[in-house]
Amino acid sequence: MEIDRKSLEIWAGHLINHSIGGIEKDDVVMIKGERIAWPLMSICQDMVFAAGAVADINLVAPDNDRGKVWGASIARHGSVEQINRVPEWHRQRYENMTKYIEVMGAEEPGLFTGLPETTGLALVKADEPYKNIRLLKNWVITLFPTQGFADLEGLSLDDYAEVVVSASTFDPRLLEAVEDPISELMDQSSEVRIGTVHPETGRNLELRMNIESRNIRKCTGEHNLPDGEVFTSPDARSVEGEVFVDLPVFYEGVTIQGIYLKFAGGVITEYSALTGGPGLEKIIETDEGSRRLGEVAFGTNAGIKRVLKHPLFVEKVGGTMHIAIGQSYPECFVEDPASPAGREEADLLFKKGIINRSARHVDIVIDFRPGGAGRRVFLDDRELKVRNGNWEIAG
Repeated sequence: MEIDRKSLEIWAGHLINHSIGGIEKDDVVMIKGERIAWPLMSICQDMVFAAGAVADINLVAPDNDRGKVWGASIARHGSVEQINRVPEWHRQRYENMTKYIEVMGAEEPGLFTGLPETTGLALVKADEPYKNIRLLKNWVITLFPTQGFADLEGLSLDDYAEVVVSASTFDPRLLEAVEDPISELMDQSSEVRIGTVHPETGRNLELRMNIESRNIRKCTGEHNLPDGEVFTSPDARSVEGEVFVDLPVFYEGVTIQGIYLKFAGGVITEYSALTGGPGLEKIIETDEGSRRLGEVAFGTNAGIKRVLKHPLFVEKVGGTMHIAIGQSYPECFVEDPASPAGREEADLLFKKGIINRSARHVDIVIDFRPGGAGRRVFLDDRELKVRNGNWEIAG
């Protein structure tokens, strides 16, 4: 499989000129990914240098899921003490970059699956400070098609690449018109109610959460490509009820599907999965924050015709909703979370329990299209329905 250069240039152009807001001569742009994603990384690098800035190429080892501070080897053969000895230059590298492009796509996803529980958890926690540095920069992630990921989807590489490339070369700015009405209604609303059905018991479930005074974010390619969602972070204390999440998600080499969650006082008190239960347990038992909710969102990209397991794709499908286990988005609570005043305000909201912090942020997706587990969604007393593959306000 070879992606034609024109498509790669369009793709890289969206990442450089739109997602991270262009290039200034003083920029240091980290471009991170495995060697297998080099065709796209290389064109991004050329564009950065052509603009007079510096490209910092961060090549990721094949056993390292998304370029964490360490790969799987240290979790399998080392200790927690070794994992915590992250070199100081690693922090300096992240602090010195001004913009960040991550090209996901693994040659052999199996290399970083099935890690020992204790060291695997320590690896996730050791990476958290650097994830938080990245989130305060101009950043974007995208997905390069690989045979390893195509196999996980049960597709040929050509068919998989066609889905990925067509979605990633679509102009994300065209999503603005689709997302405006949903964003405006969320901004006017205080509560989200999500109704789902459990397929095994037939029980109707409802999950409620407060989004009053939250910042509502439209996603049109600024941080993800492809894109297509309107999201916010709820008051982490307010989440109550039950939900069934039906679409599959691929996380840390494991496919998880058929997730049931019960919340009381903002905390997950019961959970199960029809497939990948141990993977779900590992996520939820990571830390105190991984038992809470960090995001609620509507998927708005009707152009993604095939539901892929990868979170970057499945959460964007028009007519879906997703919630995220773990970390809140600070920008949903304060206008400038990178400023000293913004950090101070976010810290105060965290102490009150309104903002959630965790080493995890795992999106799980409910399908409200025909045949899905989703039943009804309300923003206060206004119902949203799926029509022609996307959300619209009923009536």
